[in-house]
Amino acid sequence: MDQAKYEEMKAMLQKLEDIKNSQESILDKINHVITDLFQHPDNELEKAMELAHQMASDNVDKIRSAIETYEIKFNKAQQS
Repeated sequence: MDQAKYEEMKAMLQKLEDIKNSQESILDKINHVITDLFQHPDNELEKAMELAHQMASDNVDKIRSAIETYEIKFNKAQQS
């Protein structure tokens, strides 16, 4: 693999990791709101946060899967 392609693929992996980290940060913030709701209950907000948590968690899983797939492609390209 030429250097330009290597750098391009490495940059893509870094962007994917950044996206995953951002999603994990969102999960953490949602968890803080859910925890706060124990002291100040609000059924509607709790339902909304549970849904948001599930969606963010699903996004993290999808991004992790995409990273794994891209890493395999990256590793194979390095061997060529």
